[in-house]
Amino acid sequence: MKYLLDTHAVIWHFDDSPKLSEKIKEIIDNSENNICISSVSLWEIAIKINIGKLDLDFTLDELLIEIKENDFDILQIEDEYLQGLSSLPFIHKDPFDRLLIATAFAEDLTIITTDENIQKYDISWVW
Repeated sequence: MKYLLDTHAVIWHFDDSPKLSEKIKEIIDNSENNICISSVSLWEIAIKINIGKLDLDFTLDELLIEIKENDFDILQIEDEYLQGLSSLPFIHKDPFDRLLIATAFAEDLTIITTDENIQKYDISWVW
């Protein structure tokens, strides 16, 4: 199965946070699953670190290394994601999350998220 981690799920996974449920840990750790992280999430993390809104026990460089070592796929922004974004219902106002939703639609991914606004879209999600 193919999954897309929402930004908070990326942070919680690599921070080994108890906020990440056992169910989600099993999904992420299952080598049969394809776990994707959007470059949008990495951009959001970098911005939040820079403005002091996010304090992590690891650097962005260390995060990127861990992502590669865990064989997660980093998805770059594609034209079709932007095209999908332009026609996405305006339920969610966060621009990062809207691009994650458009990515999930385009790539047929299940989003791993606790975000109730993301869950309002007609997409596959799990928590």
